Amino acid sequence: MSVFSQILGLNARNHLYTSRYNSRKGRNIAKSKLLTKRFLKKNGFPHPELHGVFRRFADVPHFDWGALRKNFVIKPSKGYGGDGIIIVKRRMGSERFMTVQNEEVYLDDLKLHILDILEGNYSKYDIPDVAFIEERVPKHPKFRRYAYRGTPDIRILVFNQVPVMAMLRLPTSESKGKANLHQGGLCVGLDLATGITTHGMIFDRPVQSVPDTNVKVNGLRLPYWDEMLEIALAVQRKVELGYLAVDFVLDHVRGPLVLELTASSGLGIQIANRAGLRKRLERVEGLEQAGKGRGIQISRALFGESFADKVLAERGAKIVGFLESAKVRDSKGKRTEVQAKVDTGAFRTSIDRKLAQDLGLLREKNILWKKYYVSAMGREQRPIIELTFWLKGRRVKTAANVSNRSKFKEKLLVGRRDLKTFLVRAE
Repeated sequence: MSVFSQILGLNARNHLYTSRYNSRKGRNIAKSKLLTKRFLKKNGFPHPELHGVFRRFADVPHFDWGALRKNFVIKPSKGYGGDGIIIVKRRMGSERFMTVQNEEVYLDDLKLHILDILEGNYSKYDIPDVAFIEERVPKHPKFRRYAYRGTPDIRILVFNQVPVMAMLRLPTSESKGKANLHQGGLCVGLDLATGITTHGMIFDRPVQSVPDTNVKVNGLRLPYWDEMLEIALAVQRKVELGYLAVDFVLDHVRGPLVLELTASSGLGIQIANRAGLRKRLERVEGLEQAGKGRGIQISRALFGESFADKVLAERGAKIVGFLESAKVRDSKGKRTEVQAKVDTGAFRTSIDRKLAQDLGLLREKNILWKKYYVSAMGREQRPIIELTFWLKGRRVKTAANVSNRSKFKEKLLVGRRDLKTFLVRAE
């Protein structure tokens, strides 16, 4: 199936997801950066520190500009497309500042800019807005060779308590040091299982390396990946947004900080991953997780594509036949050899119920969710479990269906979803 047929368009996103799963209260919080900060502070989520808020023209001259730290960011509360943001990296005296674009600005320039924000010059519909100043989080050392001057950010899209897609946004010289895709920032797909970068895009141009440093975009493992996934799910549980994107910046001391919330993310993250959201969202819509806190586990089983496995595949795909020997990992980490059937006609891998029981794989903590199937025996509920097995020496981690295969010699059936890095021999 073409990737383009799986792309989630704006109308479909709004009609099928944001309008159905996002409350008005949650949408209002996400639309306002200030309301987002208030929400994050109230619920104890880490976020950049707020230095000042400007609601009226009179607030500008009364603000204590001398108390500002040496670096900070001025933002409109309801800005659109990244416009209206000034990033100051250094204070050069009481009246002079240096931006990340290495442009010198004066205090009066900053005051006039805030007045422009209050007049609504940077809001979506030219409606009067609120301006604020927050701390500038310096670039994490991990991104030193990847980001041009500014600070990168990470977006994780969560639906129904399952991370479904993620991307890294890198500032470039074209975007003038801002991690903004509309202005020429570099968007990079992220493997949900590992937090490793995969594909890069600038606007609609695929890129293999970072424009300003010529470093390959793929293969960078993000620090704090598991922590970011956990925070994203925790935020969704509190904010009443079933379809939610959480943006992070990384501080080298404090770790991940929540920068913004978005209730209508969609196109950019699909471009970055060269994958459509439609199928992913359909697969987790209405999913009843078998126990709390399984969202990350489900995400890795459904959508994780190990970067290491991709590299191995590029070096030489393994060839498999109709019948193969496989090794299945049990609950204690030991490997048991079983006969496996390779079936490209089946989508999902399936394991025999008795074998799964004997290996300790049907314990509650290993069951991801349960699904109803209709067969000649009637309607039955089957567990979907997290399963790790080795085929031709290659490790495969997946979400497997548990079924009764007592009549078959092959206790493991490998579906086409887990055969992407293999070549299947026609027999």
